[in-house]
Amino acid sequence: MKILSIDKIREADRYTIENEPISSVDLMERAAGQVFEWLLRHINKDSKVKIFCGSGNNGGDGLVVARMLFGEGIDTEVFMVRYSERMSPDCEANYQRLQRETQVPVNDIRSVDNFPTFKDGEIIIDALFGSGLNRPIEGLAAELIEHLNQQQAIRIAIDIASGLFADSPSPKSAIFKPDYTLTFQVPKLAFMMPENDPFVGQLEILDIKLHPQYLLEVNTNNFLVNKEIIKPIIHHRTKYSHKGTYGHALLVAGSEGKTGAAILGAKSCLRTGVGLLSVLLPQSAWTPLQTALPEAMIHVGDKLDAFSAIGVGPGLGLSDDSQRTVRHLIQDAQVPLVMDADALNIMAENKTWLSFLPAKTILTPHPKEFERLFGKTSNAFERLELLREKALQHGIIIVLKGANTAVAMPNGTVFFNSTGNPGMATAGSGDVLTGMILSLLAQRYTPEEAAVLGVYLHGLAGDIAASEIGQEALIASDITEHIGNAYMSLK
Repeated sequence: MKILSIDKIREADRYTIENEPISSVDLMERAAGQVFEWLLRHINKDSKVKIFCGSGNNGGDGLVVARMLFGEGIDTEVFMVRYSERMSPDCEANYQRLQRETQVPVNDIRSVDNFPTFKDGEIIIDALFGSGLNRPIEGLAAELIEHLNQQQAIRIAIDIASGLFADSPSPKSAIFKPDYTLTFQVPKLAFMMPENDPFVGQLEILDIKLHPQYLLEVNTNNFLVNKEIIKPIIHHRTKYSHKGTYGHALLVAGSEGKTGAAILGAKSCLRTGVGLLSVLLPQSAWTPLQTALPEAMIHVGDKLDAFSAIGVGPGLGLSDDSQRTVRHLIQDAQVPLVMDADALNIMAENKTWLSFLPAKTILTPHPKEFERLFGKTSNAFERLELLREKALQHGIIIVLKGANTAVAMPNGTVFFNSTGNPGMATAGSGDVLTGMILSLLAQRYTPEEAAVLGVYLHGLAGDIAASEIGQEALIASDITEHIGNAYMSLK
């Protein structure tokens, strides 16, 4: 799914209005109708709904929703925040229609004295400013937002939380804090940024049927990975295939006291479908590995020509031997390479090695490892551009791990992941991901496919595991045990 800037979303609106064709007020009706349908599915009809509207088109959306809720007999009240006496034409039309066709109470907010009180469990809908905001919210509107954020109510933002900038860092001013954001057609880039989590809540993307031709042809370098992107990537096994068909992976991992990382990476590699797996690790770890994973083989020596992909880093340590191994792989590997954990820490101490990485090598840093490799940034938007820049500069793929893991490609495109949950913030989760990506590389997925599919499957397996045992109890091996279920859910 494409992530579009606000300018391109406006172009999509205009294109739809001109080419469907449809009037702008009817397109507003359609968008608000999707919000209304979502509300019907998720709220109790006995709920009290309070909708806070501004004077622009976001306010118009709120007014349409109020009219539709009234038609369903849901107790609804509107509050018009008079930061401007002029309304947009479509907002004005729906304001007049609401008053003409319903008995919904409409209250003006002109001072703090007009702020309503709330009872627990009421529903607040934010339709104040929307995605067109380009300046900090101040004055009465800012005070209202702070008031709304303090209520023990269910908070819902239409399209985007008021005060949140869609395409750039938001100012340190009042921003609505929703439990749910009901956005239209495509996600905004701001929704992918970690520091914006309190201002997004649970994201719901509502299809408002913007013109498909525009959405097909519009260019963007940001995407949200969903099932529609993933399913066509997955290879299907043939009747007469054999273990050699699915590749021979080499995992270079483990050190004194860190055999577990090697085992986690190896098991996830096998579970993701590789035909053969060899592991290069210290001799002291051979027995634990083969006890835990009789399917894995021990690799001895430094020859690399037998392998179809190589992964290096989990639990590797920072010894001189480990550094020589990483340098050897960078110099001599002739197959796809994925690097994680201590392999990244070693490179952070030897940054000139980055220029010698084979094309489309996959790096999988968490934020601190990324910072050690490429430098500090002041916010997530700045870090995203540095991520994109370094993938372009070195011709590599960088998997920046976290919520909405960002996968930057050598052409500057970034794919944000849509699966995963906070329970996966646990020791060994990254080792599992390395093994999964290694497995896909060995099975001859392209490096781009392996990175995007590996991250998606990893998150999906974690989601399935969390649904069974809860986020708090989830450990890395639970992710591995649910890789098969993740595959099955995509068939």
